Amino acid sequence: MGIKKQFLKSKPICKVSFRVKAKDAVGAKSIQLLGNFNKWNESSIFMKELKSGDFTQTIELDQDKNYQFRYLVNGKIWTNDAQSDSKILNPFNEMNDVVSTFM
Repeated sequence: MGIKKQFLKSKPICKVSFRVKAKDAVGAKSIQLLGNFNKWNESSIFMKELKSGDFTQTIELDQDKNYQFRYLVNGKIWTNDAQSDSKILNPFNEMNDVVSTFM
């Protein structure tokens, strides 16, 4: 798993690339990227599967904010990213990942 950030100079946006490695996605037919940036909408942001078996997605987020997120594998298994900036307890007594766009 992994997260890469690219801060734009032209506007207060951070391009964030999320990646789930093939070894972490064994058996995955689909992986969704869900978070407060898309209102946890389970019909949005399906990650793209690469030839390597990795899944990836890049989204634009406003700078200077924290965003909670998780991955939903095959529409039923929630998983986390070990490389997130931090974690926070959610209302279901599980951990959400946090990605920070502060420079």
